Amino acid sequence: MQIAIASGKGGTGKTTVATNLAWVASRNGRKVAYLDCDVEEPNGHIFLKPELSDRKPVGDLIPQVEAEKCTLCGKCGEICRYSAIVCVGQKVLVYPEMCHGCGGCWLVCPAGAITGVSREMGTLETGRAGAIQFAHGLLNVGEIRAIPLIKAVKSTDFRADLSIVDAPPGTSCPVIEAVRDADLVILVTEPTPFGFHDLKLAVETVQALKLPLGVVINRASLGGREIHTYCTARRIPILAEIPDDRRLAEAYSRGEMACDALPEYQSVFTGLLEAIAYRVSSSS
Repeated sequence: MQIAIASGKGGTGKTTVATNLAWVASRNGRKVAYLDCDVEEPNGHIFLKPELSDRKPVGDLIPQVEAEKCTLCGKCGEICRYSAIVCVGQKVLVYPEMCHGCGGCWLVCPAGAITGVSREMGTLETGRAGAIQFAHGLLNVGEIRAIPLIKAVKSTDFRADLSIVDAPPGTSCPVIEAVRDADLVILVTEPTPFGFHDLKLAVETVQALKLPLGVVINRASLGGREIHTYCTARRIPILAEIPDDRRLAEAYSRGEMACDALPEYQSVFTGLLEAIAYRVSSSS
């Protein structure tokens, strides 16, 4: 079972839900893998505190042009949808940051002047946080393409019966890659105007992917009537509500797990785990 934890905006408590869900599931005897795909600023390690045992670079292929062979035919630029390679005057210019590594340019080059060379864009780190198998990606500063690194995190060879994917916030391409193939997408929101607005965008994105979803309302005691009405109208289950508890915020600021610092919250996340299992079994 693969569960993706996502949110329409940052700061809603997505990582709090993801890490505590992994913590509870591991203590209930499940083989759990936590995959932090928020590669621009991963922070699951702050709470799970894993012992990292492996670190390897992740890259993609970009074109390299041999000027002696190049006939300046321009076919490479014609096939590239991202303008990562263009023929300008008597030169072929390559823009590595824009390249998506499809290989089309070297496939169409009639002179065989283009080859693919590896370009590092980030790092994959793996290890264990107690019984939890852990992986996260660290995107290089200035790198704009997160998807290859997200793919590397998700393809980590773990033996788990529950994989929890901590997705990036928002509704962009990296989010879509992170939640792709999930058995259930959990959208974490908060009862604020911005939270509600971005929840609706996230719901539209997940429904466009035809993935089952559920909602968790964080800081629920602040309100949430609009969210309840919206979810009821669209038959979206609200799987859990987490109260606005200052002690949770204080534990978060210290880098502590909510379930560890405040044991009474273990029942909240255990209930969420049970609701997830029921939702997945009923939609399969």
